[in-house]
Parts: sequence; structure tokens; C-alpha cells
Amino acid sequence: MLHEYLKLNKNILIAFAASIIISAIIAQILSEQTAYLNTTFTTIADYVIYFSVFSVLFYFDNRKKYRLASGRTDTVKLKHDLKKLVTSLGIAEVVYTVVRWVLQYYFLMINYDPYLASFTSQGISTIIYMLVVNLSVKITRLYKDGN
Repeated sequence: MLHEYLKLNKNILIAFAASIIISAIIAQILSEQTAYLNTTFTTIADYVIYFSVFSVLFYFDNRKKYRLASGRTDTVKLKHDLKKLVTSLGIAEVVYTVVRWVLQYYFLMINYDPYLASFTSQGISTIIYMLVVNLSVKITRLYKDGN
């Protein structure tokens, strides 16, 4: 069970690392935009990069987990686990989005450089996200009952 938590957290952190770098670059490129547009476009880029990287990593880490002896996919177990995962990530994503957007907007309004506003807001939001997602995974019992 601990191994599953570690794989999930590894995938989340790698995906966030990629999105932090790209988001900071995009924030700087859009530095001439108003604060709310810069924040909104940077947050959108963050999501695209994060979910792309996370999805690929999660797939590679779990592709054998849902294989039956016949070689077919155990769709019942896959659907069951995906519901729990989407619930856990969904709750954390709502918290993350609100915190990240508000913090980046605030940092831009107090004249942080755009790349630094993006980097700082995403760093703080990621810590909060990790706490919420791990708590949600425990509450939904994603890795209990043989999952």
C-alpha cells in the first residue's frame, strides 16, 4: 500500500515540476498582459502540462495492475479505482486552482516578476494540493481492499 502512495506522489511531483517550469516561462512571456489574464493563461497552461505528464506517468506505473490472466483489462477494477482517483484529485484540484489563481494574481498586483509570481504561487499551491490529495486518497480508500 505504501508503494502505491509513493508512486502516486512521485507522479504528481514530476508532473508539477514540469508544469512549474512551463508556467513560469509562459507567465514571463505574457508579462505585458493584465494580471488577471496572465494568471488565467498561466493557470490553463499549468493544467495542460500537469495532466498530460501525470496521465502518461500514471498509465505507465499502473498498466499491468489492471490486466487479467487472459490478457484483457479488468474494467470493473479499473473503473472502480478511476472513480476514487478522480474524486481524490478533483477535490484537490478545486482547492489548488483557487489558491493558485488568487496567490498569483496577488503577487502580480504587488509587482512580483511574472515568472516569480507563477513559481511562488504554484509552489505554495502544490504543497496544499499534496496534503489534500493524500488525505482524499485515504478517505476514499483508493489503496485499501486490494486496490
